[in-house]
Amino acid sequence: MNFHIINVIIGREYLTRVKKKSFLLTTFLAPIFLAAIMILPSVIMFMAEDKGKQVAVVDGSGIVMPYMVDSEAVDYVDYSGEQPDSIKAGFKGMGLDALVVVSPLDQETRSVSVSAYSLKPMSVDMKEAIRANVNRAVEDYRLESYDIDGLKQILEDVQADIPVATYTLEDDGEARITSSEVYMFVSLIFSIIIYMFIAMFSGMVMQSVIEEKSSRVVEVLVSSVKATELMFGKIIGVACVALTQFFLWVVLTGVLVAGAGAVIGFDSIAESAAVQTDPMTQMAEGLGVDQEIMEQSGMTVQMEMPSGDSELAAVLQTLKDIDYPMLLISFVIYFILGYLLYASLFAAIGSAVENEADTQQLQLPVTIPLILAFFIAFYAFKAPDSQVVFWGSMIPFTSPIVMLARIPFGVPVWELVLSVVLLLLTFAGIAYISAKIYKIGILMFGKKTTFKDLYKWLKQK
Repeated sequence: MNFHIINVIIGREYLTRVKKKSFLLTTFLAPIFLAAIMILPSVIMFMAEDKGKQVAVVDGSGIVMPYMVDSEAVDYVDYSGEQPDSIKAGFKGMGLDALVVVSPLDQETRSVSVSAYSLKPMSVDMKEAIRANVNRAVEDYRLESYDIDGLKQILEDVQADIPVATYTLEDDGEARITSSEVYMFVSLIFSIIIYMFIAMFSGMVMQSVIEEKSSRVVEVLVSSVKATELMFGKIIGVACVALTQFFLWVVLTGVLVAGAGAVIGFDSIAESAAVQTDPMTQMAEGLGVDQEIMEQSGMTVQMEMPSGDSELAAVLQTLKDIDYPMLLISFVIYFILGYLLYASLFAAIGSAVENEADTQQLQLPVTIPLILAFFIAFYAFKAPDSQVVFWGSMIPFTSPIVMLARIPFGVPVWELVLSVVLLLLTFAGIAYISAKIYKIGILMFGKKTTFKDLYKWLKQK
């Protein structure tokens, strides 16, 4: 192959793509979106609160109203002597936002039923607050019915919620406080990013090949350069575009987050948010994942730490101890090799079809390992040294994503080296196979390609 020609093709692919409006828009809008994901959950949580709501309470049980304690968000008004129907009839004129009707106490079940009425659908926060107040009232009533002195205090004393402080031992035996949740979060973020990058930019290569083939531009190009030179030039050119965009995203996102924190006082917002909700809820809201699913997956966070330590100290120490240069270098290496591996396969697929609609059958075997790697990586934080995660970080088709999920938890150097070597060798083999398919497929027209056709092309010299 002529490397001078490949360099020319790389330059053409790179300049053509970075000058596109779509590239400029995604490069500058994506950091704004990422910064918003980091900042907005806390800002919205701080600002989106019910305030000054008037709630009428008709307590037929006689035990609930004392537990309806006013807050900044809700003021409870005792209407126990009124008929609920009359209150409903004059709802608007009374300036009420909601009406809570508590049934008389059922002596058999020692419980009550509760109905809430409002002109508009009631917010989840208000509903949960009412529910919590009623539950406390019924629980205390049941405890008192046992007529045991100090029973409530006994139960409170018996309950245990022991936080676990985690430490990492250095070679010299020194213990360093760490937060597993920080490693988990870093693991998830890097796995998602590398999955998106490999899938997005490999697909970009396939789309470019299909466009050139369908427009017959490729016939002009292969008359001047070899098909393999065109393929590798296109793959490397798009890789340069991806790396440029990635580094711009990192820099711009950092600047935006720092700037926003300085302007809006992010520390005070974060402090207020921490009082209102636990970090698991914040993480679920930020990622757009249902909190129950995250908890079922084992993703739980304890906020209290033993005396002398704090969760904040653990988080800050963990963030400080993360080997960021190692993480970024590993990201670049695994992205480049993973991208080259999958881009070669997608380039071969693009050369074998005439339009995107024909790629479904050929693309499926390639995308399955990529999706499987993402799912393995998503649970790697639970057992980073388990067999399935270990082999997922070794098998070249899944290692770029799974290994990135393991690195924050610590990976032996020999495993990293072996994983990279296997990935590099596999890329070399796949690139050779893809080049043979590309060389023939790029000039094939008028016939839908099957796996049998691809096998025949591979056998040709």
